[in-house]
Amino acid sequence: MSASNDLVAIAPRGIPIARMRHVYRVDDVGRKLDKLPPKDHESLRSTYERMLEKGPERFQVKPSGVPVMEHLYDDLPNFGDVLDDVRRQLALCEDSRDALEITPLLLLGPPGVGKTHFARVLAQLLGTGMGFVSMSSLTAGWVLSGASSQWKGARPGKVFETLVDGQYANPVIVVDEIDKAGGEHAYDPLGALYSLLEHDTAESFIDEFAEVPIDASQVIWVATANDERAIPEPILNRMNVYEVQAPDRDAARRIATKLYRSIRAEHDWGARFDPEPGSDVLDAMSELAPREMRRAWMTGFGNAKLDRRGRVDVRDLPEQRGRRSSIGFVQ
Repeated sequence: MSASNDLVAIAPRGIPIARMRHVYRVDDVGRKLDKLPPKDHESLRSTYERMLEKGPERFQVKPSGVPVMEHLYDDLPNFGDVLDDVRRQLALCEDSRDALEITPLLLLGPPGVGKTHFARVLAQLLGTGMGFVSMSSLTAGWVLSGASSQWKGARPGKVFETLVDGQYANPVIVVDEIDKAGGEHAYDPLGALYSLLEHDTAESFIDEFAEVPIDASQVIWVATANDERAIPEPILNRMNVYEVQAPDRDAARRIATKLYRSIRAEHDWGARFDPEPGSDVLDAMSELAPREMRRAWMTGFGNAKLDRRGRVDVRDLPEQRGRRSSIGFVQ
C-alpha cells in the first residue's frame, strides 16, 4: 500500500519535488469489481472502473528545501507559532529521502481570523492539492468515511474522493469548524478521524462505500474550530493545537495594505486608484476581521469609482455592523 518509486522530479531549492506513491492496490479493486452482480450497484461499479482507469499512483510532493516563508509571517502575522511548527517539520526532511510529515494541526480562534485561508496557503507552500470538509453544513455523518453501498444514495467519503480523484498522495485536507460536528447524527462524523490521524492505521483506511484499503497516511490534516471544548479529547491528543488570535491593530493595517495592493494590481481598473491607501482608511479597515477586508475594499473601490475619485475614503467602506474584538479569542 505504501510502496513508492524513486524520486521522479528534482528541482531547485524550495520548488516541490515528487515521488510516486501507490494509494491503493489495483488487485484489490479488480477483485471487488469481479464480485459485483452484473446488473446491480452501478454507482459502485463506476467507482471501481474509475479507480482502474486512473491507476493507483499519485504524486507525493515536498519542497526541495525549507521554502522562503518570511513573506508568510508578514502576510499572516497572527499565525507565527503555526508557521514555526511547519518550518521545523519541513527542515527535518529537507535533505533526506524521507517523506514530508506534518503533525495534524488544530487552529482555534474566532470566526474570520484567517484559519481556512491559512490552510489554502499551506497547500500552496507545499505544492500539493487540497480537500475541504465543512462540518457546520454537515448533512450526513459519513462525509469523511463514506456510506455503505447498501444505502440509497450512498457515495464515497471526502478522504477517498480527494485521494482517488486528485493527483496527490499527500494533499492538505481541511476539516472546517470541527467543533460543529455534533448534533443529531446516528453515525459519529468524527469517528473516522480516530484512525485517520494515526499514521499506522491510516495506511489502510477503508472507505465504507468502496471497501478497498486506501493509503491515507500522507494526508496533511488541518482542522479549524472556535471552541475546543466541543472536540473529543482523543482527537485533541492527536493534533498540535494552536490558538490563533485576531491580528492587533498594526498587523491588521499591514494585512489591509497588502490586500489593497493586490486587488489594485489584479485589475485593469486598479491603475485608476492611488498606489497606497490613506492612513484614515487603514484605521477603519483595522477594525475588521481579515476575511471581511477584501469585501470592504471592493465596496470601497466601487463607491469611489461611482464618485469619480481615484482615492478610497472612509465613507466608501461598508457600514460596520460590529467591531472586531480587541481580545481576539473568545474562551
